[in-house]
Amino acid sequence: MMIKKNLLLRYSVVVVLFALAELSVMAKTRLSELVCEYLQNPIGIANQHPRLSWKIVSDEENVMQKAYEIKVVDNTGGILWNSGKVTSDQSVNVEYQGKALKSMQKVEWQVRIWDQKGKVSKWSDRATWEMGILDEDTWTANWISVKEEKGGETRPCQYFRKEFDTSKKVSSARVYVTSLGLYQLFINGKKVSKDLFTPGWTSYNKRLQYQVYDVTSMIGNQNAVGAILGDGWYRGEIGWAKQNNYYGEKLALLLQLEINYTDGTSETIISDDNWKATTGPILGSSIYHGESYDARLELGDWSSQGFDDVDWQSVASIDHSKKILVSSQSDPVQGVKELKPIKLITTPKGETVLDMGQNMTGWVRMVVNGKSGDKVVLSFAEVLDKHGNFYTENLRRAKATDTYVLKGGSDETFEPHFTFHGFRYVKLEGYPGTPELDDFTGVAIYSAMKPTGEFSCSDSLINQLQHNIQWGQCDNFLDVPTDCPQRDERLGWTGDAQVFCPTAAYNYNVAPFFTKWMKDVAVDQFANGVVPHVVPDVMLGRDGGSTAWADVSVIIPWTIYQVYGDTRILEDQYQSMQAWVDYMKTNAGDNYLWTNGNHFGDWLAFATTNSDYPGATTEKDLIATAYFYHSTNLLSKIAGVIGKKDDEESYRGLCDKIKKAFVSEYVTPNGRLVSHTQTAYVLAISFGILPDALKSQAAEYLAGDVEKFRHLTTGFVGTPLLCSTLSAIGRDDLAFMLLMRKEYPSWLYPVTQGATTIWERWDGQKTDGSFQDVSMNSFNHYAYGAIGEWLYTYVAGIKMDAQFPGYKHFILSPHVGGGLTQVSSTYDSMYGEIRSEWVLEGKEFVYNISIPANTSARIILPGSKLEEVSINSIPANSYSGVETHKEQEGFVLGSGNYQIKYAMGNINN
Repeated sequence: MMIKKNLLLRYSVVVVLFALAELSVMAKTRLSELVCEYLQNPIGIANQHPRLSWKIVSDEENVMQKAYEIKVVDNTGGILWNSGKVTSDQSVNVEYQGKALKSMQKVEWQVRIWDQKGKVSKWSDRATWEMGILDEDTWTANWISVKEEKGGETRPCQYFRKEFDTSKKVSSARVYVTSLGLYQLFINGKKVSKDLFTPGWTSYNKRLQYQVYDVTSMIGNQNAVGAILGDGWYRGEIGWAKQNNYYGEKLALLLQLEINYTDGTSETIISDDNWKATTGPILGSSIYHGESYDARLELGDWSSQGFDDVDWQSVASIDHSKKILVSSQSDPVQGVKELKPIKLITTPKGETVLDMGQNMTGWVRMVVNGKSGDKVVLSFAEVLDKHGNFYTENLRRAKATDTYVLKGGSDETFEPHFTFHGFRYVKLEGYPGTPELDDFTGVAIYSAMKPTGEFSCSDSLINQLQHNIQWGQCDNFLDVPTDCPQRDERLGWTGDAQVFCPTAAYNYNVAPFFTKWMKDVAVDQFANGVVPHVVPDVMLGRDGGSTAWADVSVIIPWTIYQVYGDTRILEDQYQSMQAWVDYMKTNAGDNYLWTNGNHFGDWLAFATTNSDYPGATTEKDLIATAYFYHSTNLLSKIAGVIGKKDDEESYRGLCDKIKKAFVSEYVTPNGRLVSHTQTAYVLAISFGILPDALKSQAAEYLAGDVEKFRHLTTGFVGTPLLCSTLSAIGRDDLAFMLLMRKEYPSWLYPVTQGATTIWERWDGQKTDGSFQDVSMNSFNHYAYGAIGEWLYTYVAGIKMDAQFPGYKHFILSPHVGGGLTQVSSTYDSMYGEIRSEWVLEGKEFVYNISIPANTSARIILPGSKLEEVSINSIPANSYSGVETHKEQEGFVLGSGNYQIKYAMGNINN
């Protein structure tokens, strides 16, 4: 017995020793934020090789992944893929390479990594993804529509319903749903999700999204499913010419509810001829004009079991393609923020107006109590006129009005269903009693992108500018990147999106958003390669091909690759990119100058009525040829990234010819451009078109022009590149001068006028309170907000290294100026949070930085020498892990948190 006890004791000791030995080689790391296709635990993945990413969190410095292992299992625990130990530092966008996946299949996955010391981490927590419907035959549901409906310009929204019973215990339930028009879905009286404006806006006749929702907890023994359908972009008014029924004339619903029971059986509930339909209280809902709602016509518990639908009409199945159905993988539109009005105004005209304190996109939720038949009218506007009255002329034809008729008897709550407004001010008419601020709530709606970037500094006006940039982005990223949210337009203008994309990618994770939208850019592209001015294209396929606008087809995929290390978007969009570049090549002909076509040029550049200076006019053919070079150059790089070596060489050769032609046609031997404008110079310098011998002269001309005017003269094309080009040529002083300027034209002029978003025009509202031309004067355009990229990249100093996409290796290089004494910025990259915070304390520069695990950064400090710098209170030249290279400026640090200090020389503020 004693021998057995001794053996047992020895065995226990050995087990403990082995356990301790294993713990000793475990890395002091953990893995977090597992995502599949940029989303946490997504439902509806449609790719057989979804990409997996994870973040590495560690308290240690200089942590690098040297290998990983991924395990993927099905719902029975069966192995679908075990990667084994893969020697690689890749932790972003690793492709699944396991067994073929089936429609609607749910899988679990986890990962572990080995660090540079050979230590292995614990397995991560399990994450999931779930496949969507991968083939047309899996759709057994029918498209259904009402048999008859009233015609007219404004049509009531339609209500659909069906009841069904289940007698077994449900293990899981998923609903796959889409519509022609917009839908809201209900089960047993409850809305299925917070998502709005589903199925989203795509080129409907070529690509129609469906959504997938987990509704397991909503299914009981007796059930009802219901949906409300509205016109939306599908058949509501869109564009400028009272254009209705652009995609089709009939609303329709497609729904497939897959129920799995605990006994292993399953059941499918589908949209078919057994459904019923009617109209109700939503008398009309138009994106431009607003919603009309009569609460006296409410239907009661229409989406619940047992509702009497005897008076509802039967529906009919219709023939509509299911081949065009694609799973929705972008961020859904939701009500993301709620704001309370800051004051109630009585205008000089006697109007009752709510001030929300913020120009926003969405609507107002109203609580009201009155008599049956009382009618409240809510009208929306961005600004008050110079007298303080409600101003809507800049909305053009958009009525932007919601009407609510009370049923009476108690408090009633109203918010619209299928419309949105761009507004700060709300005019109330017919409100019974005295309105109180607490009766109203502003609901800000936009694509629910993950916030990634923040920027603040010691100047309150610059902080307000950053606030305006971020709000402008949110307000206009409503499933597509719209130009504005308020007037009779709200279209996916390609040029605006192209110039703003780098800034957008600092503020939010826009990879899913732009991946979705770029697919519509490709499908709406004309057969000859022309890219429409707006996408989805609602201009009858007639208008497109403007330089800087159509170049969106190349520039945004390249930007997404640079920011997220995403090569798939390059592969998916390559044919589209190539078609556009080849179109430009055809038009340029043998002289390689693009001198024809219909272009917008440097849209809304600075103009003046001074007789001796007509404005900053940059010749359109110069801009077109510059972009011809730029997109061709990017396409050559893209071809190299995705392994198309022949194309890489071919387009590089084309670049050389364009460059030679550009210099010969537009540049004097002394480096002066024939269009002597800021825009011309920033294009030539930033695109790299100039030969080395002329770069310094051109830089001097650019600096001289800025010094002469003491303000910017650029429009949509030149503005995004202006400050970054000035910094690149060593003229931070001029870049900061432009940033800090408060007079028109400047970024801060609108801020001094009370702007809470970015304006379309530099002088949308003039100093005397009057407005620019009402035909085109939005107070919520994001294009000029592209200065945000310079704030992050130069002022805060968080900059991509083009050779290491996705921030695998990056640059931290803050620029000091403008009288700023403090800057704080963070960016949540795919690897983790990058932090860059600097403070000037007298002449001491204090710099706090964070570098995520599995990355490194080159630190370039203004006016510093390595021997004068301390890192975490240790001299930099003796700090463990610091790397220097003679041929490169600054020094390299691995992951960790660092405080860097040194005494600065004179800084030009």
